[in-house]
Amino acid sequence: MRFTDSPISRRALAGLLLAAAAPATPALAAPRVMRGTVFYRERMALPPTAVIEVALLDISLADAPSRAIARTRVSGRRIPARWTLRFDDRRIVPRNRYALQARITDGGQLLFINTTQHTVLAGGPDDTEILVERVSGQDQPPAAAPSPVGSWRLASLGGKDVPTAISTTLEIAADGKVSGRGGCNGFGGNATLKGRAIRFSRMVSTMMACAPDIMAQERGFLDGLGKVRRWDIHRGSGLLALLDGRGRPVMVLARQ
Repeated sequence: MRFTDSPISRRALAGLLLAAAAPATPALAAPRVMRGTVFYRERMALPPTAVIEVALLDISLADAPSRAIARTRVSGRRIPARWTLRFDDRRIVPRNRYALQARITDGGQLLFINTTQHTVLAGGPDDTEILVERVSGQDQPPAAAPSPVGSWRLASLGGKDVPTAISTTLEIAADGKVSGRGGCNGFGGNATLKGRAIRFSRMVSTMMACAPDIMAQERGFLDGLGKVRRWDIHRGSGLLALLDGRGRPVMVLARQ
């Protein structure tokens, strides 16, 4: 077969060659905007340097840290505080689970965090009010001496932040009695305290079954208690670090 040597044929051939050589046009971004407010119920003012951070997290994987899709920061000078998140909708996987996390910090110290799940993108609203609760109160007098005795909520496990949607709690009584919830099941046992040294007995728990991510966090938490040998409380944040025999953090908890 032979192309005729006519102007029309030459132009058509040139157009085909140019189209084949042209690079493929990338898919256009799909911008998405989410808005809402952050508020708390305490009658107190924040420090003028406080910062509010809102993040959209992918919480689908139980054995991996939550992946941030988008973050935004706003000043904490006015409560309720309006926030706006902008992100590329192409990063959203329809089968995955997503939730919003809100934190208020001041100089790296965690002051407030949300403790209830705010599921979004799967039928959830795009205009979300997020209630945050106080982690360490600046309006309360400090304790005479730091102590792990009290009620705590798990903040990180094995160096990874845990989802705020899964509530894992630990209560250590002055007589050494230990109780709490792993996320699904309640548990109880004892702790032996001597100075900065602490050892937890084997915990006895109920046997309910929950979602895989909740069960994975619960197992990791209860297994982690068996590795704990020492404790430390950060003076600035009030966070309780439970350490292994080499001084490495097994988990970090915030006071409730």
